[in-house]
Amino acid sequence: MALPGDNPLMGEEENANETVPQRHYELRLYVAGQTPRSVEAFSNLKKICEEHLKGRYSIDVIDLMENPKLARGDQILAIPTLVRKLPEPIRKIIGNLADTERVLIGLDLRPRKP
Repeated sequence: MALPGDNPLMGEEENANETVPQRHYELRLYVAGQTPRSVEAFSNLKKICEEHLKGRYSIDVIDLMENPKLARGDQILAIPTLVRKLPEPIRKIIGNLADTERVLIGLDLRPRKP
């Protein structure tokens, strides 16, 4: 007769039922002033985050018109550019972020299609 603690699968089942902590996404959006393209990129990013990462993200908007030297740290070559700092590895997405599917794949929230 097996005792409750003797079942080797019991621990796995218990672990499977535990809530796994969700990863926090640290995002940086590099823009150049309040251009229509920059505003659109922020709006698109905010919408995607609220729909897919609710409560698990932070967005830092870096205006390169005010601090152009900050582009060097993340090697920004075009704007707007979204940089996913966390979770690692760092990922970059260039553009206005209107293609939701592309952004989700870029953030590793959806697998790439073969």
